[in-house]
Amino acid sequence: MKIVETLNKTLLNKNKNTCSLDIETYKQIALVYSQVENAISVLSDMQENKSFVYQSKTASELGLKFKENPTVINSIWEEEILKKIHPDDKLKKYIHELRFFKMMDSLKPEERAQFNVTSRIKMKDQNNVYRFVQHRMFYFYSATNGKLRFALCLYSISLDQSPLLQSEFLIINSVTAEIVGEDKLNYKNILSQRELEILQYVGEGFTSKEIAAFLSISVNTVSRHRQNILEKLNVKNSIKAFNDSFH
Repeated sequence: MKIVETLNKTLLNKNKNTCSLDIETYKQIALVYSQVENAISVLSDMQENKSFVYQSKTASELGLKFKENPTVINSIWEEEILKKIHPDDKLKKYIHELRFFKMMDSLKPEERAQFNVTSRIKMKDQNNVYRFVQHRMFYFYSATNGKLRFALCLYSISLDQSPLLQSEFLIINSVTAEIVGEDKLNYKNILSQRELEILQYVGEGFTSKEIAAFLSISVNTVSRHRQNILEKLNVKNSIKAFNDSFH
């Protein structure tokens, strides 16, 4: 998935031994969140390309089993958790996180602690049924080099499970209680379900021929859908349609 490659290049800080943040302090923060909020707490280290997953009873509720607490992953991506997320929401989650990074990167260091990502996403539970889960994400930057060092992600079951709800992706200023960023384009009101599927595949870098094979339709049909997407979103090409939809 090309968006993941983009995130890796953007997020990973390969300048080792230049960060003054004590990882043990942030591991303790992640542990406390998992205990106090019964959240699945994931601390990702951008410098070491490693994650620490702290489980709680919420993990069992979502059908997740980790052998150790914390479970150490040699990646900033917690795949066992991510594969539970609805495909549409997972793609939006990635794009939203990229937007969050770009926003945070533009802020003064003293302003960054005010902001976090708060999202409502669909995840499969232990019974393989999609439920709404609240996802929150916080960034921690090094004071010595100004680089992003840690991301803390929290997953907990949403209180409201109404089928009338939709997934949502927000950037919150927790000091002023303001929403400063959200999904710029609610394309479910603009594109058909088939067009949404095709746009997702386009964003992942697949060709029209490959998309046709995935969806068991003709290449001509894919081309027609792509043209409809361009017209509805008023852009010149499908990649721009994908980028404009999420950035």
